[in-house]
Amino acid sequence: MSEAHRPTLALTPGDPSGIGGELAAKLLASGEPQRLADIVVIASREELDRAAAQAGVEVDVADAPDDSRPGRPVLRDPQRPGPLPTVTGRVDVECGAWTKSALEFAVQLAQAGEVDGICFMPLNKAALHEAGMHAEDELRWFADIMQYSGPTSEINVLPQLWTSRITSHIPMADVADRVTAARVTEIVVMFEEMLRDSGIEAPRVGVAALNPHNGENGIFGRHEIDEIAPGVAAAREKGIDVQGPFSADTIFLKGRDGLFDGIVTMYHDQGQIAMKLLGFDGGVTIQGGLPVPVTTPAHGTAFEIVGKGVADTNSARNAFEIAATIASRRLARA
Repeated sequence: MSEAHRPTLALTPGDPSGIGGELAAKLLASGEPQRLADIVVIASREELDRAAAQAGVEVDVADAPDDSRPGRPVLRDPQRPGPLPTVTGRVDVECGAWTKSALEFAVQLAQAGEVDGICFMPLNKAALHEAGMHAEDELRWFADIMQYSGPTSEINVLPQLWTSRITSHIPMADVADRVTAARVTEIVVMFEEMLRDSGIEAPRVGVAALNPHNGENGIFGRHEIDEIAPGVAAAREKGIDVQGPFSADTIFLKGRDGLFDGIVTMYHDQGQIAMKLLGFDGGVTIQGGLPVPVTTPAHGTAFEIVGKGVADTNSARNAFEIAATIASRRLARA
């Protein structure tokens, strides 16, 4: 990564009731993220100190840019009206509000051009909902506050395989109506671009079927014939190396064996169950399609281990690295 294309990333500690602060403190103390990007830590000094104490580490973060030590992380406090919540290990509306304000501030910095991407530590959807985040998920919320109307899809990443999906956090009863040729094409195009931005020069994409046995030539449903296959063909006409649809109960065997770099599934659990069986540790979630890269560890707030100092940073480290890589490659292309 050249210095000319070195990105600046916002790092938020996530829900203060969970392990996110501990993960952020451990990451910063390791020095690894500083080699990839300049870092703006979105937190109060009290919050960061408490997280460092929980993690048993020392964190060197400046209160303002330090010209004598280029690359030293800088603390930016969103100046929230209330005190740092002291609740740990459970859902709490004040913790949700604290998390939401940090994410809002990170987005403001991104829109102002002060950061090139965002990496946030685990949040709690229930707490955020209680605090006023009423979008169907955080991806839709990010798109709304960024006023972005282009195609988006959550992307899940293991070191050996990426997945995206046509539908996400919606009832199963609504899935079939949202699987359209146009949606398949736009998600495949967006997904392939994200794969390229991650450093995969010639991505190979596979697309899953919706119905059992790939629809069995229309016997079990016609989505594969009428919607998915035409959507795949339209994406292929755009120069994308994409194949499918393949039966959902076999496509991940092809992915596991290295035939695809990424797989597009039709709904949430179709991809998530397979990915978590392939390897839960180290997973990353990307809020795919947004104007700036936004990543997070694929796991949750892990209330049961808060304060024990045992939270593993593997997924958090991978999330930061992916955000930095995508941001750097976009800067190089700009």
